Amino acid sequence: MHFTKKNSSEKRLDFVKKLQSKKLLRFPGAYNPLCAKLIAEIGFDGVYISGGVMSNDLGLPDIGLTTLEQVSYRSGQISRVTDLPTIVDADTGFKNCAKTIKTFEDKGLAGCHIEDQIAEKRCGHLDNKELISQEEMVSKIKESVKARKDNNFLIIVRTDANTVEGINKTLERIKAYENAGADMIFPEAMKDESEFEKVRKVSKGFLLANMTEFGKSKLLDKTELENLGYNLVIYPVTSQRLAMKNVENGLKIIFNDGHQNNIIDKMQTRKRLYELVEYEKYNTPGKKITDFSTEGHE
Repeated sequence: MHFTKKNSSEKRLDFVKKLQSKKLLRFPGAYNPLCAKLIAEIGFDGVYISGGVMSNDLGLPDIGLTTLEQVSYRSGQISRVTDLPTIVDADTGFKNCAKTIKTFEDKGLAGCHIEDQIAEKRCGHLDNKELISQEEMVSKIKESVKARKDNNFLIIVRTDANTVEGINKTLERIKAYENAGADMIFPEAMKDESEFEKVRKVSKGFLLANMTEFGKSKLLDKTELENLGYNLVIYPVTSQRLAMKNVENGLKIIFNDGHQNNIIDKMQTRKRLYELVEYEKYNTPGKKITDFSTEGHE
């Protein structure tokens, strides 16, 4: 049970309307449903689900080892807990783009992105990536567009060409991808403002900027991206990096100290957790077993 008010169609329609407003939308990455609820509570515009994060969560590198079943199951869990639109990384399309689009649409996602790498893909900010041909990718895009039932389900196309073929070939691919029906372009591993700007000049549609840490792109702020004409920014691995760094530090302290008393102030309290999962909304009048209250908890 989740106390959401909008169905998938309504979330998709809201998403498209917000994109048309030309305001920069911010989608932090969620590594689980609880994180998605926090993203919504703070006031962000949407939720992003990273393929790299899904791989990391399984203890795997981001090299195309996850399956459509694994990613779609987790994505469905995340997308259903808030009224925000959720978009997901669909890697190279998981062997069958039509099936992939139908699966994510059925799971309630607002859109997904597919990329032009070969099936044995790599993280977009690593070297030695290999691409499929422009013609092959155009075919994948057309297949994806044809497969969707809701026209507001966004077909986002990521190109990894910049670090492989250079910016000029990237711009050629972008034009071809938009002509094939891509609703939004995700130019991966742009180095700086000038490259982001070049993409905006040739693109006729919506653009997504990836502000991932420790990568090849300069980290630009909201105002800079808005001025460059971008429509959406993702922070794909940020929440997982924050969590894992703090978990690692805390576990080391417990291991060395023999107790957790010195890191209590680093933890989310029981009261805050209960507020976030909305314990009290599950109360049933007259039933003691469901008589939850956040009061009295620290």
